[in-house]
Amino acid sequence: MKKQLAAALLAAALGTTIVGCSTAGDTSQKKEAAKADQAAIPVEIAQPARKELLARYSGTATLEAEADADVIAKVQGEVQRLLVEEGDVVRGGQLLAVLDGRQLRLEVAQASAELAKLERDYRRQIELNERGLVAAGTFEGLRYDLETLRAKHDMAELQLSYTEIRAPFAGVVARRSVRLGQTVQPNAVLFRVTDPSPLKAQVFIPERELKRLQPGQAAAVQVDAVPGKTFLARVSLVSPTIDTQTATFKATVEVTDPSGDLRPGMFARLGIVFERKPEALQIPRVALVETDGERSVFVVLNGVARQRPVETGLADSGNVEIVDGLVGDEQVVIVGQSGLKDGNKVRVVTLQNAVANTVAKST
Repeated sequence: MKKQLAAALLAAALGTTIVGCSTAGDTSQKKEAAKADQAAIPVEIAQPARKELLARYSGTATLEAEADADVIAKVQGEVQRLLVEEGDVVRGGQLLAVLDGRQLRLEVAQASAELAKLERDYRRQIELNERGLVAAGTFEGLRYDLETLRAKHDMAELQLSYTEIRAPFAGVVARRSVRLGQTVQPNAVLFRVTDPSPLKAQVFIPERELKRLQPGQAAAVQVDAVPGKTFLARVSLVSPTIDTQTATFKATVEVTDPSGDLRPGMFARLGIVFERKPEALQIPRVALVETDGERSVFVVLNGVARQRPVETGLADSGNVEIVDGLVGDEQVVIVGQSGLKDGNKVRVVTLQNAVANTVAKST
């Protein structure tokens, strides 16, 4: 009985030892795995995509009207009638205001009477001159007086016409600077008329871009005053000369605004598209690593970071085209690549998971 009991106790002890050793082994393996996982550098990845890529020049400018002019008084006079207000749409030549022209009408009437009298005298002198009854010098002097009086009459009529203030072209009354009953002086600004269609923007571009830009290229315009909306535009003019002081050239962009939301003077951000590729292989620009002028990216292969040299092409909106070095099915590191070396072990995470883990550990 004692021998049987001893055997049973020995077997139980051995069993406990075996189980204990097994549990300790599993825990050790888990710890080693955890250490290895902790040693791997966390990175975030993205896969290259093939989609349209636009190469554009971005700049800022102020919107300007195609035609914009101050309407000034050319004669002195009291404002008797005001026919338009700010914001009114006017036709070219439309009457905007009328000045008091009584004095000028009297001057026209006086000049007309004097001219009529002198013309009758001149016609009589013609007959006498043909008969040789008038000295040649006297006849020539009379003809000179007639021409002078005609010019005086025409000038009086022209001055009288200036009492009618008219729009120089079709557009919108942007500003009225005169009041009813006010006596205005010559060269006083009465109105400002602007033609907002089309609006234009002049942008000054570095000379290195001169060969890329040409009239007819598409552009897009955004303004802070109309958030969330993009207006179509096109390049209408590219200056052939370079400003030597700024090393820039001027490009004029014509903006299409069928909705009428835009106004002259608005600050605009514009992008001129000078090249378009419909199926460009592209990655986020942040994935690029530049060393001694050479560009490369890190790709993840079986949990290991591998550095690959790449050749880039067009760039726009945070993305860059990869011309050589990638085929499109790689996992490219876009976060964490700055501290990587070729052959480092990595652990793929997402920014959302990383933040969640950080919050969980802090709580």
